[in-house]
Amino acid sequence: MPQAAALTTGDRNKLYRNRLRAAGAEEVLVHLPRETLALIDGLKRSQGLRSRSQALLQLIERGREATQQMT
Repeated sequence: MPQAAALTTGDRNKLYRNRLRAAGAEEVLVHLPRETLALIDGLKRSQGLRSRSQALLQLIERGREATQQMT
């Protein structure tokens, strides 16, 4: 493998995405209103989470649970 200093930004991004896929995840870029980001950031802070991704996962799981309870 090339030295870290010799890698281009594109190479580093590609390696990062490959590590994500190997871990069973994907990277997604979304555009959200500021109000939605404020909600996500508030959840992140109140739950002591490390990232917006973790906060989004919590919100999605809550929605999934609510949907399953309705059926």
